[in-house]
This record gives sequence, C-alpha cells and structure tokens, in this order.
Amino acid sequence: MKALKQKIDVCKAVAFVTFKEWGAYRSHSMVSIFVGPVYFAVQYFIWTAVYGGGGALNGMELSQMIRYFGAAALIGYLVMDFADWNLDMLIQSGKFLTFSLRPLDHRFFAFSQKVGHRILGFITEFVPCFLIFTLIFKIDMRPVYLGWTVLSILLAYIMHFLVNYCLGMASFWFVQTRGLRAVYALASSVFSGMLIPLVFFPMPLQAAQFFLPFQYTMYVPVMVFLGQYSLGDIHLSIPAIVGLQAAAVLVMFTLSGLMYKAAMKQFTAVGA
Repeated sequence: MKALKQKIDVCKAVAFVTFKEWGAYRSHSMVSIFVGPVYFAVQYFIWTAVYGGGGALNGMELSQMIRYFGAAALIGYLVMDFADWNLDMLIQSGKFLTFSLRPLDHRFFAFSQKVGHRILGFITEFVPCFLIFTLIFKIDMRPVYLGWTVLSILLAYIMHFLVNYCLGMASFWFVQTRGLRAVYALASSVFSGMLIPLVFFPMPLQAAQFFLPFQYTMYVPVMVFLGQYSLGDIHLSIPAIVGLQAAAVLVMFTLSGLMYKAAMKQFTAVGA
C-alpha cells in the first residue's frame, strides 16, 4: 500500500510540473482547438453528401455518423500522446542516461508526463471543442453509457501511450526511427477508425483489427460512446468489448515491459 501511495505521489508531482511547463505554451493548445472543429466540419459535409436522401450505410445512419466523428475528434484530444517522439529524442541525444540512473522506471515517468499534458489538453482543447460541437453544431455529444465510455477512453489512453512508448524504444536498436514512427502514424490514422469507421473496410481487414492495437485506441471508445459495437460481422455487448479492450491493454503492457528490460541492456548512452 505504501509503494502504491509513493507511485501516486510521484505521478501527481510529475504531472503537475508537466502541466505548468506546457501551460507556458498555451498558444499551441489554442491553435489545436481549430483542428477538431475543422476535422469535424469536413467529415460532416462529406458524409452528408454521401448519405444524400437518407437511409443507412453499414448499419449506421447519418445522425450516428455525425456523432461518431464528433466523438472521434473529442477523444482524440484526450488520448493524444507524444511518448515516441520524446523517448526517441532522449535516446538519440544520450540524455536518457540521467533517467536510467534514477530509481524510477522511465515508462512510469513518461506516463505521468502524459497525465499532466492531457489534463491541460482537457481544459484548453476538449472543453472548448465540446462546447463548439454542442452549442454551434447542435450535436448531441452525450454518451449512451457514461461509465463505460469513460472506462473505454481511459483504456484507449493507456493503449495509445504503450504503443507509442514501444515505438520510441525502437531507438535503442535503430539509429533513426522517424520513418518507423511515420509509417505507424499513417497506419494508425487509417486503421484506428479516425478517418473512416472500420465497418467500411473489407471483412478480412475488419477481422484483423481484433489482433492489432489500432481499433483499441479510437474505434472502440467511439463505438462505446455510441452504445453499440460491431466489426467483421461480430456484434459484442458494451461490457464485452471493453473487457476485450482491457485484455489488449494488458498484453501491450506486458510487451512494453519486456521491451523495456531488453532496452536497458541495449542502452549505451551514445551522445551523452
């Protein structure tokens, strides 16, 4: 119990410092406020034209599609992560040496940084965009199941961090990981459901998503927000898909832990 309290205290301290540090660059957050509404507006006009006279496409009506992209934009603000870029920078510069000498797992330190960064994002990005979608676009942004939605977003938040941290750890073995991170970013934007709902993909690709991390970072929490989940002709209840998401997070947590142990043996502090 004492160890857990220490972990929480460390997380709070690092998150607070990160909040203050990034709070000095509020203009960055203010600019990103426009990204969500612009993204949503583009999707709104595209799908309004696609639906034309009405009806449903792949089980989704126009009103559901509009709420889907509204939720995707808002959830994107909550789960956004920079662990891969930050870790890559520390390793390439040799500055990671200072963290390897500390009695603190850098993975936990980086996660604590994300907590502070996303608390700031919640205040300066999520809340303004939620008000814009609700008051200006007149979109009902209330989740069908609030508790399950919050839990699913939290799991997506952790999954996004763990995947990005694993990408960042690739720098322990490769000279440059910018290309690898760019490839993943492209794949994630397509297969996470950010650009188009996954139910519009061919069946083999839909089935493959159950074994890949992408849908667990965006598509799953958005569908939980909408109160229904289906993919590859598989229909799951909300508790079932959130449970599957939790299992995927556990697998990624274990994998990242194994990679971290291997990385510590690989690290040579070149550039320090």
